[in-house]
Amino acid sequence: MKRILFPTDFSEIATNAFIHVLQFAKVMQAEIIVLHSYELLEFDEHFFHENYSMIYDAVELSQFDMFKEEVPKMHKMAKDLHADQIKMTHRLMEGTLVDNVKKSIVEDRIDFVIMGTSGVTSWDAFFVGSNSGSVLLGIEVPMFCVPLAAKHRPIKNIGFTTRYRNKDKKALSSVLEIAKKLNAKVKCLYVKSSTSDVTCETINLWEKVYGSEPISFEIVNSDDIKETVLAFVSANNIDVLTMLTYKRGFFDGLFVPSYGDKSQYDIDIPILAIHSD
Repeated sequence: MKRILFPTDFSEIATNAFIHVLQFAKVMQAEIIVLHSYELLEFDEHFFHENYSMIYDAVELSQFDMFKEEVPKMHKMAKDLHADQIKMTHRLMEGTLVDNVKKSIVEDRIDFVIMGTSGVTSWDAFFVGSNSGSVLLGIEVPMFCVPLAAKHRPIKNIGFTTRYRNKDKKALSSVLEIAKKLNAKVKCLYVKSSTSDVTCETINLWEKVYGSEPISFEIVNSDDIKETVLAFVSANNIDVLTMLTYKRGFFDGLFVPSYGDKSQYDIDIPILAIHSD
């Protein structure tokens, strides 16, 4: 059975992502591991030597109390969405979000990670923060990143951006495996810029290799990659957009709102980030 890791801080962003988790788990016949990660504050014990341990105990207790309060709400949501048959376990871990996600992936033998992202909060240090050092590159399982604006809908079309590199093939195979489970199609986009060096022979070979798969290829000539991808998403009714982790700079840009309007998001569908060597 597949296993989905769902890191949550019990926020509105996480709650929205949990709906996606439940629906994906139903289709994939997977179980869910819910992870709540928290960090203890750093105190100088020379100033708090008498109450040092008491402060830490209080912080841990408050986290445990919140955990106990929120878990039943998650089970109620699962029941309301007719997903209460899904096996769901819970982990409360002290430490950084990044470290605990990586630890859980190994210990719980995780196949997918699904979590929420707002694009403007500290929660997104996981994706674009300096302390990640590119966390995405360190996670070798597919990760769905669900922005708050992404309301759940059946996944029928999965977008896949490619530059026809050999290392894209492994990721495309993973996406095709997911697509077949969902009875979805994979729509590939290659944005051919003025500096692109992909040959017609390479493109023809890819189309021949994947000719029997539920997949299509589209090539657009443009130097504005971001706008081209967003137009492709809209025109093709893309429900999930796949990004490879070596394209991290562009991936970051999709989640950062325009400078003038912090309430507007450039993309309102989940991103599927896949590790690429």
